[in-house]
Amino acid sequence: MRVAIIGCGKIADFHVQAIHRIPEAQIVAVCDRETLMARQLAERFRIEGCYDDVGEMLRAAAPDVVHVTTPPQSHHALGRQCLDAGVHVYLEKPFTVTAAEAQSLIETARRRNLQITAGHNYQFTPEMVEMRRLVKQGFLGGTPAHLESYWSYDLGDISYVGPLLGNPNHWVRQLPGQLLHNIISHGIARLAEFLDDDIVELTATAHQSERLRSLGGQDVMDELRVLMRDRLGTTASFCFSTQIKPGLNQLRICGPVNSLTVDLASGSLIRHVSGSYKSYLTFLLPPLISAREHLRNARRNAVSILRQELHQDAGIKELIARFYDSIAGRGAPPIAPREILLTARLMDAIFAQIRSRHLDATPTGTRV
Repeated sequence: MRVAIIGCGKIADFHVQAIHRIPEAQIVAVCDRETLMARQLAERFRIEGCYDDVGEMLRAAAPDVVHVTTPPQSHHALGRQCLDAGVHVYLEKPFTVTAAEAQSLIETARRRNLQITAGHNYQFTPEMVEMRRLVKQGFLGGTPAHLESYWSYDLGDISYVGPLLGNPNHWVRQLPGQLLHNIISHGIARLAEFLDDDIVELTATAHQSERLRSLGGQDVMDELRVLMRDRLGTTASFCFSTQIKPGLNQLRICGPVNSLTVDLASGSLIRHVSGSYKSYLTFLLPPLISAREHLRNARRNAVSILRQELHQDAGIKELIARFYDSIAGRGAPPIAPREILLTARLMDAIFAQIRSRHLDATPTGTRV
């Protein structure tokens, strides 16, 4: 599998490191319009091809698949250029700026019989993979009744948010959802996996934290709360916050019989099994059962560390490997196009509602 990377910033390092752990993959080229960026990445990882023009790279390096790790405003154009050249495409999150752009790329890939995926790597950590296995086996006792997704970001390190706040022309500031737009797709995507395409109600509110205001936050919002319901009656909530401590990165799936909580911060999957207990056992057995679940996770993670199987970038490596397998015809795409498009549609609706509220409108909820 001949691989090329467009965009040689910090995130490209994670892609290179993950690809290097996939035996059948070889990185043949990197490209960035800033020649020095492409050169430093190529030199550090001993990659032969180094380009500052995408068209030239596609012609000269002839990659099978391209990873696009540039700012999202360029994703649609670059993705289309690669697809038109007959190349499979991995687009970093957010997949595109709008749902219309996402639909366009997905349809183009389908027409050309090519694979395309989104960089939702947190969907493929070991605990998320195990969660999916349990759901498929029927652990919930039916379809999910309610979903909760939490995603937090720490403003303690201002190396990212500082330049963003200091430059009104920063590319993040130019996104419809600004800071939120660049971060929340991970948390929204894991809801989209279990929601029906027809979202009959969505209510979103956003505001700026006191911490961000103290840093000179201007018009950037960093607190978001979303409630939604699909046509089948499944409800979902999403919370993004820079103020929750300790930080939360969780998904809770509530079923008609049992429930699951995935904690990506600790690499844990907690099984919540229904049960009724007599008398004071109600106050004794549930905590003990919960403790057993945490010990089970600790033991599994310890074994994985000792076997050198647990990596910080486990999710991105697993996603990339599954994507390459789908290109080779060894499996289905790791993320269904339906989920990519629904994630984009939900984000469009969230940011439209935030803008509407910011302009002093008072929507009561929208249909997606």
